Amino acid sequence: MRIVLVGPPGAGKGTQAQYIAADLSIPAISTGDLFRFNVSQMTPLGIEAKKYMDAGNLVPDEVTIGMVRDRLAQPDAADGFLLDGFPRNTAQAKVLDEILAEHGTKLDAVLELEVPAKEIIQRLSGRRQCRAHGHVCHVFFDRPKVEGICDECGSELYQRDDDREETVKHRLDVFKEQTEPLIGYYSEQGILVVIDALGRVPEVTERAKTALKAFTED
Repeated sequence: MRIVLVGPPGAGKGTQAQYIAADLSIPAISTGDLFRFNVSQMTPLGIEAKKYMDAGNLVPDEVTIGMVRDRLAQPDAADGFLLDGFPRNTAQAKVLDEILAEHGTKLDAVLELEVPAKEIIQRLSGRRQCRAHGHVCHVFFDRPKVEGICDECGSELYQRDDDREETVKHRLDVFKEQTEPLIGYYSEQGILVVIDALGRVPEVTERAKTALKAFTED
């Protein structure tokens, strides 16, 4: 299967991508991994991306698209893949359609992980990370034994800037602005599958697997 995974920040896309892809024996491809690989390997696209990243600017669509195009041309993606983080808007979605058409294929399904904004804000704003080793805990779901101190190593816990409530709310606004048209685009194609992403990780994975099975049978 050729699948795209979409959902707001904090919906658990990275975790679900790994489990769903493993179940289907297809590679999980995230844009974050693509950037890290291309930059670390100093590929032409990685060098170009690093210029923008070092300057604190967004990497242009054409660079991201180039990385995705190269990755989907690899042998392990010939029989299917799960894309996480791309496309982010309808312009990118149309380019992805073109890339797949060049290979004589198309998307089978788009999974939308649905989580209420209130839950997302609690999930992300409650995270704390230790300064020494990056251990993560949660002030609501996995409270440290001593407030402000990491259970693992005893170092100070802090809240990352991108986990602050106001930042999370802004990220959700950006997601809503960019992704709602994308969801409409795939809904019109009849390939959108909405998954309730509340609950334990295995429960969400089972919902996705069941939805995909029913979807392919249709």
